Amino acid sequence: MGKIRIAICDDEQNIRSYLAALIRREDSSCRISEYASAEAYLAAGEDYDLLLLDIELGGGAADSGAADGGMAAQRGAAAGAGSPGSMDGMALARRLRSLPPDRQPLIIFVTGYESYVYQAFDVEAFQYLVKPVDEGRFADVFRRAAEKLSVLEKQRRRTLLVQYAGASRVIPLENIRYVESRGHKLLLHLKEGTVEYYGKIGELELELGGQFARIHKGYLVNLRHVEEYARGQVTLTDGEKLVISKYKYDAFVKQHLRFLRQ
Repeated sequence: MGKIRIAICDDEQNIRSYLAALIRREDSSCRISEYASAEAYLAAGEDYDLLLLDIELGGGAADSGAADGGMAAQRGAAAGAGSPGSMDGMALARRLRSLPPDRQPLIIFVTGYESYVYQAFDVEAFQYLVKPVDEGRFADVFRRAAEKLSVLEKQRRRTLLVQYAGASRVIPLENIRYVESRGHKLLLHLKEGTVEYYGKIGELELELGGQFARIHKGYLVNLRHVEEYARGQVTLTDGEKLVISKYKYDAFVKQHLRFLRQ
């Protein structure tokens, strides 16, 4: 993949500099930006592939700055890094998990406290490193994060070629929220509308592979757009709810977990 966009959010300048040095040791081409607070990160309005995040934020000085010389973190510094009552790292992670899937970074918590490890699972953190950071473990975690980002990028680039209305259209799989079977036709429910063409949902399921799960005889859902689920219902990231068959539920849960671990 191209340059990995990485953010480091920690209220201690020396920690940010140290983590940046470890990253460059593994991949000198990375684009790295530094933030001293959650507010500074959010104010920058930037999207990142990977976020190294301290949980105990709030005590640092407003010295945020982009390590690559960009303006994003400089704008963020004006947001009041280190001010009383500021957002901690776990709250920032929860905020990021409310974004569309393609805007959510992988999160590696880097913290001095082991007690938050179970909360880290709740926000689907990729890994959890305890300070002082072991350099060998950091190298291993960074390598695995880069591998996962490469897989995700390949998934985003995958496309589906469909023919309808006398023309052919190439549709990125990322844009397909779910597929609905209606008689002899398939409806692709996209981010920007729907596309209808002749086809069989069973054949499309085989073609699309593990990124899409069959939740009902008439529905195939893109796992990247699943926000939450329970028996009888799947909720997508845009709030739309789909019926899940009781016969498909257990297989769906297993497939969704495999997808998250990729």
